[in-house]
Amino acid sequence: MTIDTKEFRNTVGCFATGITVITTVDVDGLPIGLTANSFTSVSLDPPMVLFCLDRKVASFESFAVGKGFAVNILSSNQVDVSNRFAQSGPDKWEGFDYDTWDSGVPIIPDCLANIECRGHSILDAGDHVIVIGEVNNLASASEDVKPILYYRGGYKEILP
Repeated sequence: MTIDTKEFRNTVGCFATGITVITTVDVDGLPIGLTANSFTSVSLDPPMVLFCLDRKVASFESFAVGKGFAVNILSSNQVDVSNRFAQSGPDKWEGFDYDTWDSGVPIIPDCLANIECRGHSILDAGDHVIVIGEVNNLASASEDVKPILYYRGGYKEILP
C-alpha cells in the first residue's frame, strides 16, 4: 500500500507536540539552530533524548559531526522564536541574544527547559536521521510557565 505524503503528515499532525529549537555550532564555532517537534526522551539511565533531522537541511553536517547539541523547549510566549528558527538561512541569529553552555553550544533564554547533550548515535530513518544524545546538563523554568503546543499544523496553548 502506498501512503500519500500529505495525508500522512495530516494524520500524524493529530498528535499534539511541544516545540523545540535544537542548537549546535558549526566547524567555525558559529551558532546553528532549527525548530523541531520530533523530540522525546529515550532513556533515564543514562539520561538520553532524541530528535529527528531531515537529511536535506543545510545544517545537517553540523549536527551529524558536531560536538553536541542543545534542546531548547519553547514556552508559550516564544512563538516568534519558533518561527525564526523554522526559516532557513544564516540570518536567523542576527540580533538574537543567546547564552552558551560551557561547550559553546547555544542556549535560547527564557525557555521552558534547556537540555545540553553529547552526541551518542545517529540512526538512518528514511529521509531523516534519528539523532540520539546523552544529557550533560539541564535547566527548567518554574512550573507556572506554559509550553507551546503544535497541533494539526498550528500553534495552540494550554488553557488554565
